[in-house]
Amino acid sequence: MLANYGYKDASGDFFITIDTDKCDGCEDCVTACPAGIFEVLDEDPNDPLRDEPVAVVAADKKKKLKYECNPCKPSADRLPLPCVEACRSGAISHSW
Repeated sequence: MLANYGYKDASGDFFITIDTDKCDGCEDCVTACPAGIFEVLDEDPNDPLRDEPVAVVAADKKKKLKYECNPCKPSADRLPLPCVEACRSGAISHSW
């Protein structure tokens, strides 16, 4: 299941997508993210039938992704994003 976190406004789309079928709750994204965007929960809040750990975007960060993720925004010298690179299972993607 794809869990989308973020928002869309006049300046663009700011979404982080976590493929919960791929995520194993390893916490590598939590460690890699300098802004503390991610947390790992014991159960998937988006899928009540799944009782395995899964990464999610922290509730207090969802509406601030544009600002919180800005220091890691892709550029010529920074590809891919630290959280995407740290995710061994390839479960994380961004809309920007």
